Amino acid sequence: MKLEEDAYGQEMWAHYNGRKSFEIIERDDDYFDVAGTKIYFSKYEDWPASEKKAMQFVKGKVLDVGCGAGRHSLYLQEKGFDVLGIDSSPLAVKICKLRGLEKAEVMAIEELQFKPDSFDTILMLGNNFGLLGNFEKAQRLLMKFHIMTSKNALIIAGACDPYKTDNPAHLKYQERNKKERRMGGQLRLRIRFQQYISEWFDFLMVSKEEMKELLEDSGWIVRKFIDSKDMNYYITAIEKRALFF
Repeated sequence: MKLEEDAYGQEMWAHYNGRKSFEIIERDDDYFDVAGTKIYFSKYEDWPASEKKAMQFVKGKVLDVGCGAGRHSLYLQEKGFDVLGIDSSPLAVKICKLRGLEKAEVMAIEELQFKPDSFDTILMLGNNFGLLGNFEKAQRLLMKFHIMTSKNALIIAGACDPYKTDNPAHLKYQERNKKERRMGGQLRLRIRFQQYISEWFDFLMVSKEEMKELLEDSGWIVRKFIDSKDMNYYITAIEKRALFF
């Protein structure tokens, strides 16, 4: 990734160095939203109850997909887990290492190449289930997850239900998606920070029912939904099952 495209990393680098930081999320229908970056550095005591509960499901060797500034990886490392954090942002990985994460690599989710039984838990918190992008990409990645994990592995993923909204712009976008035969919550986004602009990427928001449908025939099944105070956001513990062809 080119430095000028690492807007996500640049916003966290600014925060890490005590400078004013924010995240501008641009959608391909010219809709913009702004978020803060403080959450990427939050301590366990400041996490929502749903994330604290999700930590109870973590076991064995952990792959933290989209680790950001490393808040989940660092907590688990402190608890004695063998954790590898990966992120497509070079600056995010640099921050993780500076903050003390022992194992962190620059790697996009599309580049995953690990041997069987490499991990017992795949962590995708902070709405990172969305990194699966779209239905077809999700199917491919879930198969990769199945191959590289142990027999009783878990995926612990945060997701957002796109339909719990009354925002006219979001509703219009969902209708457009349906006409184009895309999932309602399939977004086309890019991140901006100051003069930095990321490349466009697909990001997938799904309801609980859509998640169940997405997991069908993937070798994975929902074990438990963990709701949060944010009505849109939920966490899913997804367990591995044998594949039959």
